[in-house]
Amino acid sequence: MIPATVSPIAELTVAHRLRGRVRFRFRVTSGQALDGRAFARGVENLSGVHAARINARARSLLIEFDAEATDPERLRHDILAGRADAGTRSIPDARDARIRELAGVIASGALLVGSGALPPGLRTPATLAASMPLYAEAMDDLFAEGINSHVLEALAVAISTASRDHGAANTTIFMLALGEYLENSIARRSDDMLRKLLRPDTGLVWIEVDGVETQVAAAEVGVGATVIVGAGATIPVDGTVLSGEAMVNEAAMTGESVPISRARGDPVLSGTVIEEGRLRIYAEHVGRGTAAARIADYVEQSLTAKSNTQLAASKLADHLVPGVLGLAGASWLIAGDWQRAAAVLQADYSCALKLATPVAFKSAMFQAGKRGILIKGADVLERLAEADTFVFDKTGTLTTGRLAVTDSIAFDRHYTADDLIDLAASVEEHYFHPLALAVVEAARQHHGRHFDHKEVQFIAAHGVASVIDGRRIVVGSRHFVEDDEGVPISAARRKRIERLFREGKTLLYIGYGGRLLGVIALKDRLRETGAATLARLRALGAKRLVMLTGDHRERATEIARELGLDAFHAELLPHQKAEIVADMKAAGAKIAFVGDGINDAPALASAHVGIAMAQGADLARLTSDIALLEDGIERVAEAKALANATLKRIDTNYRLTIGANSAILGAAALGWLSPVLASLLHNGTTIGILLNALRGGAEATSTSPTT
Repeated sequence: MIPATVSPIAELTVAHRLRGRVRFRFRVTSGQALDGRAFARGVENLSGVHAARINARARSLLIEFDAEATDPERLRHDILAGRADAGTRSIPDARDARIRELAGVIASGALLVGSGALPPGLRTPATLAASMPLYAEAMDDLFAEGINSHVLEALAVAISTASRDHGAANTTIFMLALGEYLENSIARRSDDMLRKLLRPDTGLVWIEVDGVETQVAAAEVGVGATVIVGAGATIPVDGTVLSGEAMVNEAAMTGESVPISRARGDPVLSGTVIEEGRLRIYAEHVGRGTAAARIADYVEQSLTAKSNTQLAASKLADHLVPGVLGLAGASWLIAGDWQRAAAVLQADYSCALKLATPVAFKSAMFQAGKRGILIKGADVLERLAEADTFVFDKTGTLTTGRLAVTDSIAFDRHYTADDLIDLAASVEEHYFHPLALAVVEAARQHHGRHFDHKEVQFIAAHGVASVIDGRRIVVGSRHFVEDDEGVPISAARRKRIERLFREGKTLLYIGYGGRLLGVIALKDRLRETGAATLARLRALGAKRLVMLTGDHRERATEIARELGLDAFHAELLPHQKAEIVADMKAAGAKIAFVGDGINDAPALASAHVGIAMAQGADLARLTSDIALLEDGIERVAEAKALANATLKRIDTNYRLTIGANSAILGAAALGWLSPVLASLLHNGTTIGILLNALRGGAEATSTSPTT
């Protein structure tokens, strides 16, 4: 018995079965290629199998077997279990298939050029020998699928050969070989483009343990580890910079060619490269959870996913084949000309319709991935193009999600507003928290002075405490400062504090020497590109722009007015967001929901298309259809522009395919085209349409403004 290994076949379904004979339809495992002959030999080695024949193009496997010794279900189980894996090889070795295809082109080209020099008695046998692979594939397809484009092509060659028009037959064989080689090359290139987004394993990683730097395997790095990355090295984790400063080249993940300065508090992504400097990074996502690994997962999904548009194009191509055959028969009956019938059979719609659509989708997804937009399938692009209503969560989406100091109020005349910030920053600089980061950043902006202090105490969920000049300083929440530390707050000061609170600001209390020294107010800021992004979405077809938030109605009203939103819903509980999305869907809206939090996951999942922001929670990114890697809301508009352009490109290709092939068919039926010219025109237009599909994604993103 052949030992079981990983099967190269991902899916195997019965297409037709008789006693002792079964035909399977199969799908190859992503990341592997199939050597048809070797795989067929492997199947023949299975117990009870008499013979096996495979048609790689038709994805068809025919098996003749001893019905007393085995059955289709057992064969299916053995094949999926990897017991017929002789034909497996890795994708890099697939260049052997390209070499064979190219050899076929060269051989058929040599026959076309040299057939005139052959003795008349050898011309027909030479043409028959060259066309036998075509006839074999056509027979397989005929039994597996019925009449399709391959059957029509073989019939055209057979007619030309039978009428001793060797020039037409050999030209058709050559054009079919050349067309198949170029079409497969274009299809492979679209897959290869997506695979370029895969990141190689980073190998060994430096981590810091108890102040000592140690080198370990990347797989051993856990969440919470302190990772050290120096100049020239690839960042192996997603995380936040603890200390250090560096210029990071993020082109591989975001498309931004200019290196970005990263320092304490900044996020960094796996797969990006430090050009100069050195960083200590807190690991938040490791291994399969990193952005680079998620790209790999999305790529594997996208290589096999099919959109409604792609399925419709494939179905239409199949439906048109009988019409082409009927037209060929009618032209022969009317004109009595075999060449006219052969010319009609040269032109069909199948290749361009079936290949151009997935090539266009994959090209667009590659371009999106280069710009930090991870799209989880062709159908997602399709749904995003249809979206007419964009619903946004507020915090972390329309706002930066990062607090900034807006007010510094000192209650002691010996201290200025800047002094208050500097005091707080001196003890907060050791604290890894959004409030602390904001205060430290405010001190850095005005080049504040540092106050020497004793060891800092961290009180979880409350604040920090230390000693400066012999007096205890506490920085944190009102409960911590007033209740736990016993710092009194007078009625007059309470009024000023309440005013800041009503403005939707977060307050940080500073107690020093047993009295309230002051308060620092912080507020989440609107994204600078928010208004421009919303305006661009309107230009791209968005009819309504809506905000959902759990924030106060006053703050929501202010944001809605500033951004020009059509509507908003404030003071919401998490489940209410999903309910509002469901109500809007029931009213006929096709919704794109943009969010970042765990509480956004139900709305992301229920929307027509869900978009998760770069700094979103894992659950939000998991349930979304699109995940942004770059923290910029403008990526939402870029994704919409790309989706619109891709569907427009597909529609254009569809019209070109129908128009060009209909014209070729009509001209051939009227006798205006010879089989040779019909073959040249058909294959030429098909390759042109495929190339147009391949470049569509690049054009769509290149026309969008640089961010």
